[in-house]
Amino acid sequence: MDTFEVEQRETLTRDEAATRLRRIANLLAGAGEEVKFDRNGMQFKIAIPEKVDWKVEFETGSEESELEIELKW
Repeated sequence: MDTFEVEQRETLTRDEAATRLRRIANLLAGAGEEVKFDRNGMQFKIAIPEKVDWKVEFETGSEESELEIELKW
């Protein structure tokens, strides 16, 4: 199977980041197995199973901190 990847980086306020996380959570909790979203003029449909692998990683240093949330299926 070919690999397809979309990555986007931008600076957001805490409120904007929280809004995006809520939108993702609402998509995951919605009825049906497909999640639909738009990114940079492209539309995506992703089939997500009932169960996913969840990983949370937190790193902190003197210059910056990072919180990484990963879902795999």
